Amino acid sequence: MGDLNKFLAENFSLIAFLVLVWLAALTYLLLAIKNHYNRLTQDTQAQSLTKILDQISKKLERSDKSFTEINKAIEKINEKGKKNFCKRALVRFNPFADAGGDQSFVVALLDENDDGVVIASLHSRDFSKVYAKPVQNGQPVKYQFSKEEEEAVKIAQRK
Repeated sequence: MGDLNKFLAENFSLIAFLVLVWLAALTYLLLAIKNHYNRLTQDTQAQSLTKILDQISKKLERSDKSFTEINKAIEKINEKGKKNFCKRALVRFNPFADAGGDQSFVVALLDENDDGVVIASLHSRDFSKVYAKPVQNGQPVKYQFSKEEEEAVKIAQRK
């Protein structure tokens, strides 16, 4: 017992310092926990912790439902977006040897599934004609493609 008393007497200032550091650390942790608790309960009146946690749980459930609805809406938009024309190509050409310049053209407009339309405009000195042909899976549906129309569809499919 004498050795312990002697040790404590000789190292009193060190032990006191360590105890103060320990108390400061515990005080800091306690204040941090109290601040966290206050932030969790700031929008609530004087209620029990169980009621507060129930309110938080209900808010989380509503948030989960909202996220689910938002995800469904995004999926619906993405599906609709696949049907929009997102691939396109323009090919200019000269269909008649006696007319100058590449005044005629073909435009291919395709969606994500390579469905869409090919619009061709043939221009000569005397007339201009416009034709439209449906496209399904990158292939002509009812009418054969000209080589320019086929080229426009292939270019559009690469985009």
